Amino acid sequence: MAPNPTMELDPKYDNYDFPTTSPGGASGHPGHTTKEQDAAVHQLRMTLEQEGFKDRLDTLTMLRFLRARKFDVQLAKKMFEDSEKWRKDFGGGVDSHLIQTFEYKEKPQVFAYYPQYYHKTDKEGRPVYIEQMGKIDLEALRKITTDERMLENLVVEYEKMADPRLPACSRKAGALLETCCTIMDFKGVGISKASQVYGYVQRASAISQNYYPERLGKLYLINTPWGFSGVFAVVKRFLDPVTVSKIHVLGSSYKSELLGQVPKENLPKELGGECECKGGCQMSDEGPWQDPQWVKPAKWQQNNNNIPATESHIVEGLASGAGHTEQQPIEQIAHAV
Repeated sequence: MAPNPTMELDPKYDNYDFPTTSPGGASGHPGHTTKEQDAAVHQLRMTLEQEGFKDRLDTLTMLRFLRARKFDVQLAKKMFEDSEKWRKDFGGGVDSHLIQTFEYKEKPQVFAYYPQYYHKTDKEGRPVYIEQMGKIDLEALRKITTDERMLENLVVEYEKMADPRLPACSRKAGALLETCCTIMDFKGVGISKASQVYGYVQRASAISQNYYPERLGKLYLINTPWGFSGVFAVVKRFLDPVTVSKIHVLGSSYKSELLGQVPKENLPKELGGECECKGGCQMSDEGPWQDPQWVKPAKWQQNNNNIPATESHIVEGLASGAGHTEQQPIEQIAHAV
């Protein structure tokens, strides 16, 4: 078990082989919790145990669900229960079937119309996730695949983000990394494309906000169309202030700010960086999770269901009711295009 000098770990559940103290010192994050927050972790875990839950009761997961509900134990419990029910049902069972058997053979064809991929890390060591919205053509995509398979792939990638990607990045950084740096490229996006993808984005957003809390580190919206900033200025009034601070709405003059976060050698050339992976950055999946020095077999690869719940790298944060934080207004952003 990786040591954590300022947070009590439970040997029954906390079998980590990567650092468990978050950098930065933000309250409620691993290694920086108050006695009251630690008590909430124990209360949430004990309540879930009494109701028969056995998996995903580790401290890091408990803290993510609690932060997502501002440490309201009852709201966090409801969120966790809903997530577990969904995991049993979606894709034949996320743990028992989907993550073990899913093959996305149509991926190269899909990426011609909707590139979504992880690629190396930002300057803080977090995985970089990239979506290029301007190439979306759902009519063409539906001749290749289905919305359901696209969503299943999304969920599988969320699971891989939690393990092995983030643990590998944490080992390399020497500190716990729980979030991603997301880049959404709107180059070529117009009204027709935005409305075309809205239904799919709504479904993807619902999965992210309901079942995968607390994974957004930074979000860069680049090549945003004219008028987007004005609309977002209205939208952000409804977002949690913590989430607003993570979102950077940039136009076409985005490179200097983005390169301040992502090393130029890690950013694909088509986005203003210098990286040109053999076979294309979209298909490379390059990062510490491919380096034998940092990666270890994922727990799901060992047929172990006790893997931490994951969550979206896309925008979170709709403040919707007491005790709710870090929800996801992606549908509002789609409307803003």
